[in-house]
Amino acid sequence: MAEESKMTLEKFEEAYDAVKKVTLETKLIYSDYWSNCTGNKVYLKPENLQRTGAYKVRGAYYKITTLSDEERKKGLITASAGNHAQGVAYAAKCYGVKATIVMPTSTPLIKVNRTKALGAEVVLHGNVYDEAYEHACKLAEENGYTMVHPFDDLDVATGQGTIAMEIIKELPTVDYILVPIGGGGLATGVSTLAKLLNPKIKVIGVEPAGANCMQESIKAGHVVTLPGVNTIADGTAVKTPGEKIFPYLTKNIDDIIAVPDEDLVVSFLDMVENHKMVVENSGLLSVAALKQLDCKDKKVACVLSGGNMDIITMSSVVQQGLIMRDRIFTVSVLLPDKPGELSRVSGIIAEVNGNVIKLEHNQFVSINRNAAVELRITLEAFGSEHKEQILNALTEKGFKPKIVRTNI
Repeated sequence: MAEESKMTLEKFEEAYDAVKKVTLETKLIYSDYWSNCTGNKVYLKPENLQRTGAYKVRGAYYKITTLSDEERKKGLITASAGNHAQGVAYAAKCYGVKATIVMPTSTPLIKVNRTKALGAEVVLHGNVYDEAYEHACKLAEENGYTMVHPFDDLDVATGQGTIAMEIIKELPTVDYILVPIGGGGLATGVSTLAKLLNPKIKVIGVEPAGANCMQESIKAGHVVTLPGVNTIADGTAVKTPGEKIFPYLTKNIDDIIAVPDEDLVVSFLDMVENHKMVVENSGLLSVAALKQLDCKDKKVACVLSGGNMDIITMSSVVQQGLIMRDRIFTVSVLLPDKPGELSRVSGIIAEVNGNVIKLEHNQFVSINRNAAVELRITLEAFGSEHKEQILNALTEKGFKPKIVRTNI
């Protein structure tokens, strides 16, 4: 590990002092909900509440403090799916220098607009981060810009690692730290510093199952590139992890958990309902991984890495979460096309406290309308048990309810 001396305790302490100038104090939040669900004492590190909506400002700012005046004056450039973009833009603004950010065309509008609002020039290019990064390298070479890599940079990773310093200062007896992984910079910084401060702390990286480049790289023993990525966690949709940080991560990370998108969906719903916080899909990886964590009666800190989520995505995730939790469902029943039948069905539902959201009455499901017309009812329930109660009530009254795809 030729560059190991660069990530020392002294460097982390230097970074910790530097980033305090631009970060808010994100105190740990004890989660009764996830603690009760898991049998552990779960604490949330809410980096979604930072000024830029994510932890990325830490690494970006510290990296820029290490640059020479000449390097800064050339102008900064980076590629990012959004959070690092805002971190670099904010840090560049603090230093009064130009920043150019290349973002994938799929980047949520809120991240694009906020990056522009911080004074950066935004270039949209490519479908995923890796394609945006290639274009950023090309622009850097053409214009002489100084690259601030979002994760494969030891100074950037050191800046991100200041999160571990804060967690351990506030909770010295922490047993586990769960941290999201995209390219690996955050996990590298957190795991390296955690092991320097207390080797007994276990640091678990968490990736989306559809973009588990670090998990596959560790299995292979070297950095590998995924053929493609497919995840709603856009901030961690990375095909190739960092080469420079990889040796640190393999040395200091204890395990990596891969989380399916559906677990992120219900975690978003749980976070909003139980903690009244908006955390983006990538930021939810740590709490979504809790059910896969094989331990009890431990103190677990989950890094919520960001909260930059656009309203359209938010509404879609909430809707899907409600459906997955059986809080909303659609049922089809066949009934004779005669007066009073609709009233009879709605009465049965009302008796068991079901709430009708939408009705669709299809008279053309059968040639013989007297024999059967279709009624599709979209309902709100309290959960799976209540849903079954509603279905049983309809069945007992002679209807044959059939669950169908819910489209709200």
